Amino acid sequence: MLPFSTIVYRLLWAGFLGSLVGLERIRSKRPAGMRTSLFVCMAAALFTIVSSEVARLTGDTSTTRIASNIVQGIGFLGAGVILRDKGSIVGMTTAATIFLTAAMGMAAGSGLYKVSGIVCVIMLFTLIVLARLEKVFKLRSQYLLFRVSSENAAGLLPEIHQLFGQMELPIDHLSVLPVEGKHVLQFVADLSPHQQEKVTAKLCELGLGYEMMPAERPSS
Repeated sequence: MLPFSTIVYRLLWAGFLGSLVGLERIRSKRPAGMRTSLFVCMAAALFTIVSSEVARLTGDTSTTRIASNIVQGIGFLGAGVILRDKGSIVGMTTAATIFLTAAMGMAAGSGLYKVSGIVCVIMLFTLIVLARLEKVFKLRSQYLLFRVSSENAAGLLPEIHQLFGQMELPIDHLSVLPVEGKHVLQFVADLSPHQQEKVTAKLCELGLGYEMMPAERPSS
């Protein structure tokens, strides 16, 4: 049997790594904060320790299936934080973080201190540095609905097609609707922040009133 001090050290190490990830989640104002991440990581470590110790004491290697059940349990927990909001799926990163935190806890519980530590560093690098690069280079796109008011909607169509043709972007659900004596040109497009700026700048240049709002992505 593992010495008591070793078990405690592994659990504390798992708790420490989980709390580091949780602190980043709090900083980013995301779900699954410090306590949740700490509990997930430490629970995975404890399950791993218990399964290996029971297998050692009883000689029944089937008890190691406890570790495989951790994966299923964490999968259900992660699924609970994935939501559909304003046409987009949110919570995927949080769910993946919970999943990796559990794997990190299993590594810590197995005594793989360096491996679990490296996983924690990579996770924090991804959550902090890569997220900032994503914002700086404006890589994340959003599915948006545009409603453009105009006296002559037909005359706007060439301008819209030319603008989106230059960006090589498709336009979905293009339609013209009569509203209170005017025409509303309506269309949907998947745009990055930089492309959104181009479209809104062009609409302002043309002196057009418009609305821009998140749209429901078509199911694949």
